[in-house]
Amino acid sequence: MKKSIYSLVLMDEVVEAVDRAACALHTSRSNLINQILAEHLSCVTPEMRIQAVFAAMEARMAESFRVPEQSSAHILALHSPLAYKYKPTVQYSVELYREMREGASGRLRVQLRTQSRELLGLLDEFFRFWMQLEQQWHPDGAQIRWQIAPGRLERSLCNPVPGDETHFGELIGAYIRHLDGSIKRYFAGLSDYRSTLAALEARYVQALRETDAWI
Repeated sequence: MKKSIYSLVLMDEVVEAVDRAACALHTSRSNLINQILAEHLSCVTPEMRIQAVFAAMEARMAESFRVPEQSSAHILALHSPLAYKYKPTVQYSVELYREMREGASGRLRVQLRTQSRELLGLLDEFFRFWMQLEQQWHPDGAQIRWQIAPGRLERSLCNPVPGDETHFGELIGAYIRHLDGSIKRYFAGLSDYRSTLAALEARYVQALRETDAWI
């Protein structure tokens, strides 16, 4: 949706109330006013679509993941404990764009905050395995954009059914649950590394066959 600059005459008290609400919602004054007017006039904004996606995700994932308070209207974070040395937490962050960027609807970031070089090295090996796995088996694997840094992976997200925010949210949730389960199985099976990777690949291929769409 295109945005333009308009001048409005508002009471100081109204602006102060809007600013307080915007601060609490981690958004700007202009964006909040835009949202309020859109809701009142039954207009659907990109922010509404994003929140619909996040609502569908949370409905499926709140029981298995810790969902901290949103720091941005465009980002939803999820935390999952990893049963390994130092008891680290895997952090998933989904950022959705107001408009498509280079064919992507958003991006997923996965990271582990730790100072352990051993743990970071193992996680990087898993990330590279996962990237190669998707490039080989995902129907649109060649279109996915990846970025891997120590302890962090970023992957582009694309809505296979544009306009269906609930379905998109459910697909993202299903993907993160599958990825989180694979990370935990990987660390639990390090003593038989090759067999574990083979089992994870078979699990991934089976999941592709059983779902109607895959982000």
